[in-house]
Amino acid sequence: MSSHETVARLRRALESVIKGKSEVIERVLVGLLAGGHVLIEDVPGVGKTTLAKAIARACNVDCVRVQFTPDLLPSDIVGSPVLDPRDGTFTFRKGPIFAQVLLADELNRASPRTQSALLEAMNEGQVTVDGQTYPLPRPFLVLATQNPVEHQGTYPLPEAQLDRFLLRVGLGYPTLEDELAMVLSRQRTDPLDALEPITDAASVIALQKLVREVTVKEPVARYMLALVTATRAHKDLALGVSPRGTIALFRATQAMAFVRGRDYVSPDDVQAMALPVLAHRVQLSAQARYGGASAEGVIAEALGSISVPT
Repeated sequence: MSSHETVARLRRALESVIKGKSEVIERVLVGLLAGGHVLIEDVPGVGKTTLAKAIARACNVDCVRVQFTPDLLPSDIVGSPVLDPRDGTFTFRKGPIFAQVLLADELNRASPRTQSALLEAMNEGQVTVDGQTYPLPRPFLVLATQNPVEHQGTYPLPEAQLDRFLLRVGLGYPTLEDELAMVLSRQRTDPLDALEPITDAASVIALQKLVREVTVKEPVARYMLALVTATRAHKDLALGVSPRGTIALFRATQAMAFVRGRDYVSPDDVQAMALPVLAHRVQLSAQARYGGASAEGVIAEALGSISVPT
């Protein structure tokens, strides 16, 4: 089975569980194959957790779910030294972050201190405790869900935390027909229980390496840089896209081209990835925020102002 056939089968498997959300599934696959992390933002009950579990099952990798709450401590995620009373020595007990897929459920219900426990893991694939560094298993994917910030009991994610997520996506409510199909498919069994593994950890790592070989020609790369530069000078933004965001867009477009069965990046891939990759990396100015502007609107405006390479 070719690499593109594997991706197509993964996509069909996820679509059998999450009805009518092919675009969201495509973007989550982009995050997985680009080696990034995905933030899924929406109201409770639309399938965020189900999607994360489906990804782990289809890839046949370890998945650990952590319910983030206000009283959760960093050590509850990373782990901590434990005293052995027999010889008086300390042994490091690994936390749930040592999984290939970490489902960080309702991430923004935890305190900023606890949220920051994920920073090193998401950026470097390792954690450091008491001066000792421990590598995380590969592939390592954080699928975090968060409720909209206006919900009670939520903390806004800090900019440094948001910047570690390759993509931010939303599920939204299904259409009437999709919701009907979802209900009927669960009449007797849950489609998630019937989901068979499509690939494994070694194959996912191999796919991630193939994604890095997708060609990005100079005109397309300059197209990305023009978009990023436009955010840094935009009148409605207090903070534009950082160089890390540029690299994230580059990697995401490579993965998008791969998911779509191509070995080269096109301007269409840049346009498809601009909002989910860049919108959460910019900050609106106070005046723009009070005027009703949105980060998504600013990115779309910047995208429309740049000539598309041919």
